[in-house]
Amino acid sequence: MKPPLLLIGQGSNDDADSAEFGRFVHRLRCRLDQTAADVSGGYLERATPRLSESVASLVARGHHRLVALPLSLNRMGEEFPAAMALEQERHPTLMYDYGRPLGPDPRVLALLAERLNDAAAEMPKLRPLELVGGRPRLRAVDSIPVEELPHHVDPGETAVVLVGEGSTDPAANAEIHRVSRLFWETHAYDFMTVETAFVSVTPPGVPGGLERCRRLGAKRVIVVPYLLFAGGMLERVWAQALAYGAGHPDLDIRCAEVIGDCETLADVVIDRYEEALELVQ
Repeated sequence: MKPPLLLIGQGSNDDADSAEFGRFVHRLRCRLDQTAADVSGGYLERATPRLSESVASLVARGHHRLVALPLSLNRMGEEFPAAMALEQERHPTLMYDYGRPLGPDPRVLALLAERLNDAAAEMPKLRPLELVGGRPRLRAVDSIPVEELPHHVDPGETAVVLVGEGSTDPAANAEIHRVSRLFWETHAYDFMTVETAFVSVTPPGVPGGLERCRRLGAKRVIVVPYLLFAGGMLERVWAQALAYGAGHPDLDIRCAEVIGDCETLADVVIDRYEEALELVQ
């Protein structure tokens, strides 16, 4: 039997993010069940199940070696190895190998391109009515007057803002800029530009990215979240974009969806798992 796969999430107080993480763990469990590999998931903080609970459960079921994979698009911070080192202190028989973070895998970039193309489809843009409970409430499509429907905008007049989480680690922020460049050259070269922005912590924020695109002459800007799952982080991206759009009604701003729980993302994770197993054989 293969060692179990332990997916490690950062954790948040957002129920939507936790629910999608749980669904993705279940998807992988169904996929790897065919190869007799157990799958578990745990969070470093704020959400359940905690990493310590998942590790204790695996050890109780007789697993003493596992592959720990941070379910993250960014480079692995010190908190991940520190957390696993603590688990090894708690369970002296435990051995583990790391799987690489997902990063800008070509399949991840292709998923971003799908989300971009969906948002770029010719349809009326939604207009915000108000923010209710921190969530943008949108006006229904059929309530937008005909004269407000957007005219055709060519890709060359459309800019993209790729939005990462933002970090105090300069190397992690530089990686998001690298992803933007890779995404532009591999999937968005017909567009005017792909600018980089961050949800929090470090500039430019989403409004800053949108403003740069406006000054470059873009008629439409599509905001593409470089995020795995929906939740509070995505809502902050949308809220910032909608707030900026309220002050710039002539700029057509679209907001794409996150990558989300899907088979292609599961393929990437399974490849990281198999790769980690090959490295220790």
